[in-house]
Amino acid sequence: MKYIYPVLFVLCLWSCKNEPKNTSEKIEIATEEKNNVARNLAETIENVHQKENFSNNEAVAFNIHINFGGKERLKGRITMLTNSTKIKIEKEDGTTLVYNGEDVFLYPEENNYNGARFDIFTWPYFFSMPFKLTDEGTQWQEKKERKLHSTNYQTAKLTFEDHVGDAPDDWYIIYADKRTHLLKAAAYIVTFGKDVETAEENPHAIVYNRYFTVKGVPIAKYWKFYNWSEEKGIYGEPIGEAEISKLKYFPAAEATFNVPENAVKVEQ
Repeated sequence: MKYIYPVLFVLCLWSCKNEPKNTSEKIEIATEEKNNVARNLAETIENVHQKENFSNNEAVAFNIHINFGGKERLKGRITMLTNSTKIKIEKEDGTTLVYNGEDVFLYPEENNYNGARFDIFTWPYFFSMPFKLTDEGTQWQEKKERKLHSTNYQTAKLTFEDHVGDAPDDWYIIYADKRTHLLKAAAYIVTFGKDVETAEENPHAIVYNRYFTVKGVPIAKYWKFYNWSEEKGIYGEPIGEAEISKLKYFPAAEATFNVPENAVKVEQ
C-alpha cells in the first residue's frame, strides 16, 4: 500500500499540468473540437463521393448548360484535370477559355467579356465541390442541422485561409443528406469583384439533384440555384439551373490546355 500514494500523487500532478490553465484556453480547445466535428462531416461527404477514385481518373470532361436570371449563361464543354490545376471551357459560340495553372486566357479576342474569369473558376468548382471540401486552406466550423424545403440536413460552414483562390473571402454552408451523406446543397456568397458586406446582402444556394454514377463516382446531373438566408434557407422560385451531360474520364496526357498565340489574358 505504501507505493500507491506516490503513484497517485504523480498521476494527479500530470493531470493538473494537462488541464487548460484559463477560460480562454478552454474555449479555444472546445472550439477546435467543434471544428473537427464539422470537418468530419466534410470528410464523410468526400468519402461517399469517392474522392480518391475521382482524383485517380486524372482528367474529366462534360457538357454543361447553365441558365441564370432568365438568360443563358453558358453552354459548352468543360475539360479539367481532376485536381483543378488546369481548366478549359469551349463555348458553343466559339469562345474558348483556358486556365493553364497560372493565368486565364480567352480566344478569339473579339469574344472577350466581363465575367470570363468568374466562369472558368466558378462552374468547375461547383462541379468538383464534393471532392475539394478538405483541400489545403479550407477551414470548417458550425456543424448543425438546417432545413431545406422542410427537410433537415446536417450542415457545416466552409471558409478559406487568406490568399486561397481568387476569392478567399467567400464562404459556403454545406448541406449533407442524412441518409446517403451525399452533398445536397451549398449556400454561398460571391465576393469576386465586390466586398464581403455587399456579397452578404445577397447569398445564393446551389441544390444538387439526380445523382448518376460514372466509374463509381456519383455526380449530380441537375443543379438549381435559389436565393438563400440563414433564417429562411432557400426561398422563392429557382433563379438558375444547370445540366451536366456526356461526362467522361481520361488520362491527363490526353487533355490539352494549350494557349493560342492570339489569346488575350483575362483579368476579370
